[in-house]
Amino acid sequence: MAMALLLAGCSSIPFFGKKDEDPEARDINSTEQQMYRQAQGLLRSASYSQAIDALQRLEARFPFGRYAEQAQLEIIYAHYMAYDQDAARASANRFIRLHPQHPSVDYAYYLRGLASYNKNAGLFDRLFTTDAAKRDIEPAREAFADFTQMLSRFPDSNYAPDARARMLYLRDVLARHEVHVADYYMRRGAYVAGANRARYVVENYPRSASVDDALAVLVEANYKLGLEDAANDALRVLAVNYPDYQAFDNSGNLVLTEAVRNRDRSWLNLVTLGLLDRPDVPPPLAIRHPEGYEPSPHRTATASGTSENSDAQPSKRKGRFSWLPFVD
Repeated sequence: MAMALLLAGCSSIPFFGKKDEDPEARDINSTEQQMYRQAQGLLRSASYSQAIDALQRLEARFPFGRYAEQAQLEIIYAHYMAYDQDAARASANRFIRLHPQHPSVDYAYYLRGLASYNKNAGLFDRLFTTDAAKRDIEPAREAFADFTQMLSRFPDSNYAPDARARMLYLRDVLARHEVHVADYYMRRGAYVAGANRARYVVENYPRSASVDDALAVLVEANYKLGLEDAANDALRVLAVNYPDYQAFDNSGNLVLTEAVRNRDRSWLNLVTLGLLDRPDVPPPLAIRHPEGYEPSPHRTATASGTSENSDAQPSKRKGRFSWLPFVD
């Protein structure tokens, strides 16, 4: 009798007696709505790892329930907020595959793009500003492709404006990366490879902020390859579209001295203060025109400062290359 009383008393002391129910056992006795509310509370409190566990248990316990598909969407979000971008992409791909006609499938596409967009964003990047074009560029390419696919399928989505804005940024990052690679090849004398990279920027990212630098690389690469006509063509395109490019001097010549020296200076050149092992710098490059070329008559200024065909209208301020036949 005494022994029975002793055991009964021990059952109320911690670490003795019956253990608490594990989460799965409690879920069996919970309703679907209660489980979903619990997961929502965890999401609101930013307990994303616990929220993922709760949502996964909800989906496993009620795979055809009223909250199953919503739980799958919120698992994507929870992985994204927990900085587990690979898991977020995998969950988004799973939802898109299982529910291609779901009313919120555009959200899954959007989150998949965001996961790639922020894949390289670690703690260091949140504290310090770094050039995304000099890091691993594959996540940027993935994000650009993801947002492109989303916009092609859901151009009127609520998330479309933000996706377009991010694509503009990604376009500039991808173009700037190609220019960095082109500079790398130019530094090593691989002028064909450098020209190809620069041409890729001009052809595939024509509205990016790096097109002018790509054209300058193309001019230099063609000049060093002995392709004077190709270099002149690229120079004319640069002059027409970017007349205020920083490498043009007051006479309209392209001066690459500073850019090449900053890129190609060796340690020997630095140590000797530029006396030895000087970089191969092209001379100032002037635009050559076809034989017999003459500026258009309507662009010839009169002594009064207005064009002959201006009908006495005030003349607009002309740029450095206003004499080219295809410059407005």
